[in-house]
Amino acid sequence: MDVLSSRVLLRTADPVRSQAFYRDVLGLAVYREFGPPEHPGVVFFLGNGLLEVSGGGSTPPRGLALWVQVRDLAAEVARLAEAGVPVVEEPRRQPWGLLEAVLADPDGVQLVLVEVPADHPLRRDQR
Repeated sequence: MDVLSSRVLLRTADPVRSQAFYRDVLGLAVYREFGPPEHPGVVFFLGNGLLEVSGGGSTPPRGLALWVQVRDLAAEVARLAEAGVPVVEEPRRQPWGLLEAVLADPDGVQLVLVEVPADHPLRRDQR
């Protein structure tokens, strides 16, 4: 398989609510909109990937988590908690050395926010 592009598809029963969450609360930039103007699908930039939020889902997605690296985990968790985003797990250093917190979108999809500490091997060339 020669993969040229990819994106995560998030089908939700209430795409307007979810699109507003990802655009207005998280602050993701819009890559493109498609479909009928009264019910568009929206594709967001998500770091080095894309997230499409559109209709068609009748039940909340199960087993899906979005891993999102941020510069300042504490600041993002505080900002999002203030905006009413549920914090499922408070920020803490994991056994593998990353700082992580888990929040939830309006459908209960887990958002794993991650900060890579300055002393972590991901930031240092180990050669």
